[in-house]
Amino acid sequence: MPVLSSYLPELYMGLSSLLVHKLRSLLTMLGMIFGVGAVVAMLSITAGAQKEMMSFIDQLGVNNIIVEAREAMDRNELQQVRAISPGLTFRDFRAISENVQGIEALTPRKRFKPQKLLPKTSQEMPMLIGVLPNFMQINSLKLVAGRFFDETDNLRSAPVCVLGESAKVNLLGYEDAIGKYVKVNEVWLQVIGVLTPQAAADTEVEGLSSLNRNNLVIAPLNTVMRRFEDNNSYLKDEIDGIYLKVLPNTDSVETANVVKAILSATHKDAGDFTVIVPAGLLEERRRTQFIFSVVMICIAGISLLVGGIGIMNIMLATVLERTREIGIRRAIGARQGDIVRQFLTEAVLISIVGGLIGIAFGFGLSRVIAGAAGWSTVVTWSSIAVAFGVSVFIGLLFGIYPAVQAAKLDPIEAIRYE
Repeated sequence: MPVLSSYLPELYMGLSSLLVHKLRSLLTMLGMIFGVGAVVAMLSITAGAQKEMMSFIDQLGVNNIIVEAREAMDRNELQQVRAISPGLTFRDFRAISENVQGIEALTPRKRFKPQKLLPKTSQEMPMLIGVLPNFMQINSLKLVAGRFFDETDNLRSAPVCVLGESAKVNLLGYEDAIGKYVKVNEVWLQVIGVLTPQAAADTEVEGLSSLNRNNLVIAPLNTVMRRFEDNNSYLKDEIDGIYLKVLPNTDSVETANVVKAILSATHKDAGDFTVIVPAGLLEERRRTQFIFSVVMICIAGISLLVGGIGIMNIMLATVLERTREIGIRRAIGARQGDIVRQFLTEAVLISIVGGLIGIAFGFGLSRVIAGAAGWSTVVTWSSIAVAFGVSVFIGLLFGIYPAVQAAKLDPIEAIRYE
């Protein structure tokens, strides 16, 4: 309390000076306002991108490896590829299963885009995929109702399915779907489970097919292979994807290299598949995000630097204007340290007020960016603390020189100054 009371006169004089010259004070703060606002907005964009990235990686599974069949651009290209490679097959699945160490679970995937669907829906038609029962374990899926199909259902090629949340709502509404039927092409499938809503990720990865997990009809692999006809199946891949989950202490990147080597040998380097490693994507995106953050903060830092120069400029002008005041204070007993503290307090007050306004400006700017560009932004307490702390530091740093210059004035010459 004694320390605070000793600063009260300087705080009072600093606030009085700012209020006497309101417009000049506001113009001086503009640099800090825009700088702090830019820092808050840029950090909020970075935090939003980080959140989306983590959601995307979590959806793919950090310990997972995904093999995707690469679709040909046209029929001629497909025929050329098939002359070299048969595409993804169950033989590939067995080769990976028998020769790759450290795999906890794996499943093939066969995917169909239904031509007809009952009940009819005006929304996007869901994708039908056939997988093994361990698909739920591999992708950490949870059910909001019912159960997932088991190995018995798969062996019997049972006409059952599990619906994604969007597919369930679009086809069967909001009522209980368990026990009801959906007709996919010419096959009736009984709904035995409904998935919890899955995180949607807007991020696209080269080689990874777009698969909205909320809009899926998931059936046993044997059911899909035996009950649904694949047109031009002699050209298409026998299976179009393989999901692998590695053991917790296994390096997924090294395992993916082994998988890639096996498939390259069996496919004769036809380049008709892609191996996606979410853990590798995570590291790559973190590096990219770090570079982006550094660039954005540097750009915002330039605004703060300009704001600091503005504070120094206006404080030097203030010292010149108040030369007689400084001389009178020195004559009645003020020490050089008191003068330094007085002008340094004014500079810091400018940066504090500018920083507070800048935080509000940055918060609003992040909302505008989110609405206009469709980006996800997250304003965190850490970004506010960083921006505000830097603004106060800038005010302190650029206020030191004018304060020292004021303290060095000769009292007699200062009193005589007109």
